Amino acid sequence: MRTGRRRTTLIATTAAATATLVTAGLLTSVSAQAAAGCQVAYSVASQWSGGFTGNVTVTNLGDPVSGWTLRWSYGAGQQVNQAWGANVSQSGGQVSATNVDYNGNLATNGGATFGFNASWNNSSNPTPTSFTLNNVACTGSTTPTTPPPTTPPPSSTPPPSTQPPSTLVGWATQNGGTTGGGNAGTTTVSNASGLTSALNATGAAVIRVTGTITCSGMLRVRSNKTIIGNYGATIVGCGLNISGDRNVIIRNLTFRNWNDDAINVQESATNIWIDHNSFSNGYDGAVDIKRGSDFVTVSWNRVFNHDKTMLLGHSDDNASQDVGHLRVSYHHNWFDGSNQRNPRVRFGNPVHVYNNYYRANGGYGVASTENAGVLVEGNYFEDVDDPYHLGEGDSGPGSLVARNNHFVNSPTGQAGGSVAGIPYSYQLDTASNVKSIVTAGAGAGRITV
Repeated sequence: MRTGRRRTTLIATTAAATATLVTAGLLTSVSAQAAAGCQVAYSVASQWSGGFTGNVTVTNLGDPVSGWTLRWSYGAGQQVNQAWGANVSQSGGQVSATNVDYNGNLATNGGATFGFNASWNNSSNPTPTSFTLNNVACTGSTTPTTPPPTTPPPSSTPPPSTQPPSTLVGWATQNGGTTGGGNAGTTTVSNASGLTSALNATGAAVIRVTGTITCSGMLRVRSNKTIIGNYGATIVGCGLNISGDRNVIIRNLTFRNWNDDAINVQESATNIWIDHNSFSNGYDGAVDIKRGSDFVTVSWNRVFNHDKTMLLGHSDDNASQDVGHLRVSYHHNWFDGSNQRNPRVRFGNPVHVYNNYYRANGGYGVASTENAGVLVEGNYFEDVDDPYHLGEGDSGPGSLVARNNHFVNSPTGQAGGSVAGIPYSYQLDTASNVKSIVTAGAGAGRITV
């Protein structure tokens, strides 16, 4: 196994504004002079013990600019640890947020929004009083519409109520459906030993993960489990292994730095739903599905700063166990610069890859190999040199049908053959809207569960 590429960009989620800072002054950039000024809206959208989510919108009131950096300072020890929609760094109390590739150009009255997760001291979280944009001060004052709380709410404090769809769709609805722990009792875990015990227990259960859990290896998940992350829940260093079990739901977790796979589904495991998780900086696969597993939906996840993303079928020599199985739906996932295997498919037919957003994938998007049948429809490919193809490495070709996809600075891929029919109902979003839909909703922290 190879290690994934590692980069330092910090990216995560945000929510609606609750405080606004309006500033006026000169706005400059590396390529244009803004004449009128700018407006900045800063919010603390949710806050919990040890952490909070912030949201920032900058609006250009002057001439168009290309490329921006927004800076502010914290005076109470707040530390940004994840962000989305900007490249964020912090030195001492000073925070710098620089545009990413898709929001660097600001027309007159145009704006860009980004968000972040940060830590705080549980007693004081004052709003920054000043910002600079491209090293020019935007002066003004802070007028919160709803001040941040002075005492932290419970660690399960969710983001605001406007949320992306979270209904189960796809292959995991088949074969009797997927309910996880259903209405079983809830166990809350905050350390590796508690998580290990809860996952491996017999019987149905709802397991809530809170805080950051550091562990190693692969933790066995037994049947009839729902594993839900409270807001900000993170698993560092280890992964979850579903081997021969069934009816498992994994939602709203952040995985990073795992030393094997983040989620491994194998040995004829069935009816698995993997939804609204974030994956970065792992060793091997983010979500690998193999060895005769079946009836799986992988939805609304985000993968970034990672190489090998989602493998479906582990070996060319495993046809006897895999043919007739490995039926998986991948929808509304954000493959954010993830290098390859988005997914890489063997044997499964039909495998449904729809309404995903692919951004700057350096290796390839989708590969259909070893007589697989993959339907690739309604996806948004941006700056992807190889969106999809037949065969990969030493693996022979499969079939791939492509339809209704949207391409930005990307060629059309290689398709061919036929694919079995999709047996379930689903709503296909217009491909040109998929980028905005997925970036607004994919990943951990975007839903209340």
